[in-house]
Amino acid sequence: MDKFDRIYELDRILKSRRYPVPLKTLVAELECSEPTVKRIIRHFRERLGAPIDYDPERQGYCYARDETPRYELPGLWFNAEELHALLTTYHLLGGIQEGLLDECIQPLRERLERLLRDERIGANEIEKRVRILPLATRQTDLKFFRRIAGAMMQRRRLRMLYHGRARDAITERVVSPQRLVYYRDNWYLDAWCHLRAGLRSFAVDRIQPVEVLQEAALERDEDELDRHYAAAYGIFAGPADKLAHLVFSQTAARWVADEHWHPRQQGEVLWDGRYELKIPYSEPTELIMDILKYGPEVEVLGPEELRHQVRSRLEAALARYR
Repeated sequence: MDKFDRIYELDRILKSRRYPVPLKTLVAELECSEPTVKRIIRHFRERLGAPIDYDPERQGYCYARDETPRYELPGLWFNAEELHALLTTYHLLGGIQEGLLDECIQPLRERLERLLRDERIGANEIEKRVRILPLATRQTDLKFFRRIAGAMMQRRRLRMLYHGRARDAITERVVSPQRLVYYRDNWYLDAWCHLRAGLRSFAVDRIQPVEVLQEAALERDEDELDRHYAAAYGIFAGPADKLAHLVFSQTAARWVADEHWHPRQQGEVLWDGRYELKIPYSEPTELIMDILKYGPEVEVLGPEELRHQVRSRLEAALARYR
């Protein structure tokens, strides 16, 4: 056990015993020497304000009997491993989109750092050793992100202007927010769109301005949300009504076999070392992008429409280099 674990264990021991606990008992239960136990008790008293008394008659340590209310470890308390894990999680959250969540989680970071101030490893070490490399991140306005997240948690409707990329058009929408999704380094809002009378996904960076309404959000069943958003491929929603049939070369097979493309994918290593992958999908845009990144290492066997779309993209790309 390290110092934090021993302080936590010492608190448990003192609270669980009716009589003062002898030093030798603490040495055995805390798995350390007598000088170490005394240092822990001194630290517990001086740094954390623990009212620990020594009873000379019973020759043991106990919490002061006249303490009302009973002493509790201050605020947030974890062992050292949990604190390091939480600081790492903080660092990961901070890296989702630089600066977006800093103001919200900075107080938690400060409390964790205070609890770890006597440890040799802290937040600075984590920041040096853990790297996050975002790819194609689009900037999200913190003010609008907070409004959207707040309305979603408070179950309020939103009125917003949305600039859709596909049609390059701006429309006014009133939506009932259901979920915020962080996907491929960008944020999306899954919501019931009252204009279209259906579930839609909105890129948060394309929403502005946004107004929180007092009207309660329309609730959609969790199963309905999962059927609509999880069945399709990637960020595109809708029921999967097609099945992509892909075969990867021996070179790519060793990587693709370990990749998770879709919750209901079917994969099989073929007799010659190639890898066969079948993926449900509805809208092919994102699937085609993922297929193209493998270049000559993959072939689309079906359906014929998907095969034609991929071939057309490859031919168009090749024409650029002629």
